[in-house]
Amino acid sequence: MIPIKSDSEHYPPDGKLRVYRSRTGGNEWEPLTKGLPQQDCYINVLRDAMAIDSLDPCGLYFGTTGGQVYASANSGDSWTPIVRDLPPVLSVEVQTIP
Repeated sequence: MIPIKSDSEHYPPDGKLRVYRSRTGGNEWEPLTKGLPQQDCYINVLRDAMAIDSLDPCGLYFGTTGGQVYASANSGDSWTPIVRDLPPVLSVEVQTIP
């Protein structure tokens, strides 16, 4: 999950891009920030712009309205920008090749 500040302010709280993960069915959430911008980040991630692959550990991918695509090959523990300078990313899909 990637939260936004409010319904009228569609950017990450405090200008820090964070992905939240729950391993307890939503009872507890942990912020995942390694490799993500932690200051002056005022982009949004749209509902269809996040995808998960079927590998173990799973890969996570998301695109932003600022035109960046981030990837994590370790279930979100760390992130890497894999594409920049695109138009706003409206959706992301992923496919694994056996």
